[in-house]
Amino acid sequence: MVNCERTILKSHKDLTAYQKAYQLCLEIYRVTKEFPRDELYGMISQMKRAAVSIPSNIAEGYNRKNRKEYVQFLRIALGSCAELETHVSLSIDLKFVSRAKGEELKGELSGVGQLLARLISSLEKL
Repeated sequence: MVNCERTILKSHKDLTAYQKAYQLCLEIYRVTKEFPRDELYGMISQMKRAAVSIPSNIAEGYNRKNRKEYVQFLRIALGSCAELETHVSLSIDLKFVSRAKGEELKGELSGVGQLLARLISSLEKL
């Protein structure tokens, strides 16, 4: 089960998916500081919530007692990636973020999503 992975990794912090998701979350916090103040309880709040959800669910799932629960938390993290990608697209269209920065964020999200999908696939094969 999950113990197979734990013999190689010391914690969820050793997972590349977690590390990249954590860095992406920090970047979302930086970027949203430049958004209009009237979006504080709208787009800013939603983006931060979705961004935090990704590494948080990776961490929580990793520390669950069984593989099935771990995979479920990874799927939630993957769903949060999709949600955040939508927010980033809206942010580009609303001109809250430059197209270049938005595309960079979407590229990072895509990378995290791919890592999560591969991790889910490998855990389902165990």
